[in-house]
Amino acid sequence: MSSDYYATLGVARDASPEDIKKAYRKLAMKYHPDVASEADAADHFKQIGEAYEVLSDPAKRDLYDRGGDPMQTGAGFGAGFGGGFDFSTIVDAMFGSGAATRGPRSRVSRGQDRLERVRLSLVEAAFGATTQVKVEAAVVCSTCAGAGSADGSAPTTCRHCHGRGEITQVQRSFIGDIRTSTPCPQCRGFGTVVEHPCPDCYGEGRVRAARTVTVKVPPGVTTGNRIRLEAQGDVGPGGGPAGDLYIELAVKEHDLFSRHGDDLEATLEVPMTAAALGARLEMPTLDAELAEAEAEAAAVEVEIAPGTQTGTRVVARGKGVPKLRGRGRGDLGITIIVKTPTEVDDEQRELLNKLADLRGEQTPIVTPKSVGKGMFARLREAFGG
Repeated sequence: MSSDYYATLGVARDASPEDIKKAYRKLAMKYHPDVASEADAADHFKQIGEAYEVLSDPAKRDLYDRGGDPMQTGAGFGAGFGGGFDFSTIVDAMFGSGAATRGPRSRVSRGQDRLERVRLSLVEAAFGATTQVKVEAAVVCSTCAGAGSADGSAPTTCRHCHGRGEITQVQRSFIGDIRTSTPCPQCRGFGTVVEHPCPDCYGEGRVRAARTVTVKVPPGVTTGNRIRLEAQGDVGPGGGPAGDLYIELAVKEHDLFSRHGDDLEATLEVPMTAAALGARLEMPTLDAELAEAEAEAAAVEVEIAPGTQTGTRVVARGKGVPKLRGRGRGDLGITIIVKTPTEVDDEQRELLNKLADLRGEQTPIVTPKSVGKGMFARLREAFGG
């Protein structure tokens, strides 16, 4: 028996299992024969392996702390390198704990997260809303209260692995007996077997059920934003803690407004006469669709200057979408479209002809505006063509 297993691993006598495991991993990586260059690396590797086998096993550690010899049976490193060792501890040290089961695993674990998608109107996305979402997820089985067993019976110790949750296989090698551990196929690594499973959940401790979840949508959200509802996802196996529920939002298109970040854009058609003479018009805002909207917020006055042309844009400050993070709102941009009449009666035609005559536009001369040289002309000049 080693004089002091704790000193071999460099940990205190009250070290936690996690501290012991970390110390072993560090030393195993340093003194593994495949990577170490020191002449006595194999001896060090054997000693730290023996120390870890004892201190990582609660029963062996207790026996060692009371002065007993946990290696008396010859298992592990006690009889030297040829006495055999647990290969899973080496794999565990090199690649993480996922390579070995290391005892029975709990039947209770956290459930999975869920994702649901919700479509909102532009008004709901801009000003916030409370909506109901139907979710079908795993919930605790009401028959067995998550235990998984019928009639209050309890799981029994697996006869195949005797409650260890794993099966050990021994193989001969040039360095001795190598033991590898795999999850027990009989109990699936739990160490216990539910001999009388609940008839409703079949031993899972959870069933699927539909429910309605209330979701509060904050003002200013947009397509792609997600809302996290903690512990509203699937309940875990064995009635374990529930995962989270994520609500992904999608905003539907609006008939009048288009959204660009926190700004809104709209077009306003004005008669030809209003564009020529000037006018003041009212443009409804997105606030107008709120039931409690005040009259002042429901519309904005647009000043149409005399001679306004199609494409003229005016901006109403602070009439866009409330900012999701921060204060204030975006702007409302309004593009003016001058509407030319497509049908006129005789009286209107006569007036238009008189106007054209007064303006000297009976036979208008149209002069195209220069927009600069085209791409091909610029290429010809660049190459001397």
